[in-house]
Amino acid sequence: MITTSETVSAPLLERLDEAIAVLDEALPFAKPARLQRVLDTAKRVLLTDGGCRAIEERAQALERAGLFAGSDWANPQSLVPAISRHSLTSSDANVVVIEAISEIRLLAVAQGSYPHNQISAEQAHHFLTQVLATNLTLLFTPPSEAQRVAQGRLAGLAQRVLEYLADRIGFEHIVDQLIEEIWRILQQRPIQTEAIRQMITQIAICQANPAIDLGASGQGADRLISSLFGPTQASREDPGLEIYAERLHSMDTGALQLEASGCARAMHDTGLVSSYHAVLVRHLVEQSDHLLAEALGLSSTGRDCLLCYRDLVHALIAAAVSPHTTQAIYGLALMLERGILYQQPLAPALWRQLGLKLCSEAQQRLNLSFGETVDPAMRLLEGVLCILGQPLGVGQGNNPTCQSARALSMWAYNDPDYLLQMVAWAARDNEIIMHFEGQPISSRHTAAGLAGGAPLDLDPVSTLVVPHLDRIYAEMGRLCAGREGDPHRWVNPEFHGWWSGRGFRINVDVASGQITDLSNFLRHFYASYHPYYNGNQPLIHPQPAGIAITDSAARFVGWHAITILRVALDPQQDMRVYFYNPNNDSGQDWGNGAVVSTAGHGERYGESSLPFEQFASRLYIFHYDPLEHGELASVSSEELLRVAEHMKTSWAESRWTPGISADLNRNSA
Repeated sequence: MITTSETVSAPLLERLDEAIAVLDEALPFAKPARLQRVLDTAKRVLLTDGGCRAIEERAQALERAGLFAGSDWANPQSLVPAISRHSLTSSDANVVVIEAISEIRLLAVAQGSYPHNQISAEQAHHFLTQVLATNLTLLFTPPSEAQRVAQGRLAGLAQRVLEYLADRIGFEHIVDQLIEEIWRILQQRPIQTEAIRQMITQIAICQANPAIDLGASGQGADRLISSLFGPTQASREDPGLEIYAERLHSMDTGALQLEASGCARAMHDTGLVSSYHAVLVRHLVEQSDHLLAEALGLSSTGRDCLLCYRDLVHALIAAAVSPHTTQAIYGLALMLERGILYQQPLAPALWRQLGLKLCSEAQQRLNLSFGETVDPAMRLLEGVLCILGQPLGVGQGNNPTCQSARALSMWAYNDPDYLLQMVAWAARDNEIIMHFEGQPISSRHTAAGLAGGAPLDLDPVSTLVVPHLDRIYAEMGRLCAGREGDPHRWVNPEFHGWWSGRGFRINVDVASGQITDLSNFLRHFYASYHPYYNGNQPLIHPQPAGIAITDSAARFVGWHAITILRVALDPQQDMRVYFYNPNNDSGQDWGNGAVVSTAGHGERYGESSLPFEQFASRLYIFHYDPLEHGELASVSSEELLRVAEHMKTSWAESRWTPGISADLNRNSA
């Protein structure tokens, strides 16, 4: 613990309160001139004992006064935990102080003393847990000499703030909570695993450092650490890739079999792939397809697919698998397990991908996002294998591009050769052309989309394709300008594919924002999707839908695009809707008991689920086949009234109009 003899004094706190008041009262154009006084005073407070608590008590006042206005910190729901380390160790004192105050502000939100309208207490707690995970080294070890030279007296501030956060959250549970959080995320099998790898690496470093006492914490970390740094007997002590390769060359078939099964077990257990696994797979390509299938953890379906497309699989491994692109192995294994190579266009499309020449813009974008350690073509091929193997692992990052992420996921899930065509156009031509009602739309000749620029926090395929899709999607919306109703009615089927139902229902009046025609909306949804009312017809193609996202207090956050995948009874015999959520973490608390599940209720990897009634209460848009006739009149008014009550007490409270409940009763069976 870093301590000083100086304790925060009453006069210093008075000066801080006065500076905050002056900033609060200043007109917007005058605030920048008043801001430095607040930062300088807050810095002095933070460097004294009791300073962090004093800042926490003033967190709401500081934000209300405009401390974060016009900066990234003004949108706490969009902050990235991994960037906190850079901010806390910056040589710019203002950046360090603002980052520290922002994190203490989120602590106040997490503790419930500051109800924030942009981020819930659970989200704030989750963010701070990740911040502490990312900064375990800063938390447990004193500032380095380089940090002291660069930051001077501020060098101790980062550790002081992190210790305060850990103290308030519960220091003894940080690592345990972190491990639990890592497993929760891994259950969703995201394509992007770099942040998780960094967290596991930090835990491993702390466990290996004799100067760091984790106490009884971190006992469940061994499986995570071994999955990356020692998945097998021959790699158990993390000997290094060169030594491991030498050991493989001296092994007989039996020993290689053990190595292969050990790597496969660790990979399928966690969804993470070790660099040792990449060395092993490249070695086994030259040895035996039987051992290669064992190393990929394939069932009979995957083994048959590997043997049928042996040359293609070997070529994919040669071009995509390296110690820097290890997740390609997991993507390849799951792709083979899906059996999609038996679809006639897939093998030729992958051969095309292997020989694809990336345009300079695509290479630059991939290098900017992932660095230049790996050739951009190899990085993209890794991404292609991952998205084909994990179509529900696509995330939108911190970007308003849920529509584009949903489209990529839907194509990978339902029409993978079309996805590969999109990748080829974007990577080779830096242009995608789609059609809207017969009119061609070029991504090269359209205005900016919802994201504004090119997102850099996505998987390789999304990094290249999403900017094009984002612009095309926005242009389709512009072409619907002037039409009555919601543009999704026309855009979604044209953008996502022919299987998107042409029937369309919305329960919000676009002009007024009020709930409208709720009875017909809910009855059509039940008749189209609920097995008890649609003749027990399973959903054939995934369907786009829109939900009203709420926070843990059931307050409206915004509209969000998801994909309905299936509706079925869960192991507890409750009817649930299983859906894909492009949000990076799908396990969310939407308030009023609507807690989105990602495991434990029959979910497959990447799926989210809610009981049917709870899902219906958050739904505002869905598509259906107008020629499929369900049993509208069979849905009881009691059931619909329960759904309506969920809506009324959450996102629809301010949108409710008189007579809705009466209308539901009047139209009952």
